[in-house]
Amino acid sequence: MILTAYENELFQRPAMLNSGLMRSFFIRAFSTLAITAAATSATASSSEWHDSEGGKVRLVTTGKPDAQGKLQGALEIALKPGWKTYWRDPGDSGVPPQIGIERSSNVAAVVLAYPAPQRHDDGYSKWAGYDYPVTLPVTFTVPSPGEPVKIEADVLLGICETICIPVQAKFTIDPATGSDNQADAAVVATAKAALPAEAHPGFGIDALPSDQETLVVEAKVPGDGTGTDFFVAGEQGYMFGTPVKTVKSGKTIFTVPILDRPSETPTGEGLFYTLTDGGASVSGTLRYP
Repeated sequence: MILTAYENELFQRPAMLNSGLMRSFFIRAFSTLAITAAATSATASSSEWHDSEGGKVRLVTTGKPDAQGKLQGALEIALKPGWKTYWRDPGDSGVPPQIGIERSSNVAAVVLAYPAPQRHDDGYSKWAGYDYPVTLPVTFTVPSPGEPVKIEADVLLGICETICIPVQAKFTIDPATGSDNQADAAVVATAKAALPAEAHPGFGIDALPSDQETLVVEAKVPGDGTGTDFFVAGEQGYMFGTPVKTVKSGKTIFTVPILDRPSETPTGEGLFYTLTDGGASVSGTLRYP
């Protein structure tokens, strides 16, 4: 894809943009790239690799869905040294990994899961993501498990070195073909094993009184708080700034700027968060502020 001079400037200085402008460009780039992207053929339960400047990506599945209609898979992102990609909430620029399934047959929904991210500072902004090859577990919902399934997946993610570029790939997969591939099953199992554990009272978050402009939480962690970080996903109309941590009197407090919020409180489980403490991590949901 050929970028205009204005679009090149956007990618070279992402932190000087508001997230809506950057994300709208990614969406427009996605639409443009979709016209020319090559698709892998439906000959296996997993795809071939799609190469890009900063690495390669492929979609893996374990084959047939279970009796509940859940088909497990993974999005493998093999980054080259020096390149990075985003968590579910990339901060004030970029977009998280996405999988579109609108053209699929007998697939009703897809959900991505994420290992604990890192905090990155590129000199323009701070954001959450990964600077190493990462594999994201994927769960497809199959309404009729006993019927044929065809996955037509449109994958979009942003990867960054000194500039950020959109990577788009189209994968066509027949989960029933080659569904006994043990190597692919191992990829999925390893990805799921790398996910944060479920938050619990001894390792998790307690919401504290907040106002309309800030989210305040107390982190309950095994350690002393010095190696603790908190990541909250701005979804359903919420947008958050970088959390500010204070450790005082044995308590670890994170104050998070609320940059934008919906006009009405959403219904649902709440906001996804990940809490890290050294090499350990947990994930959970936090009630809407």
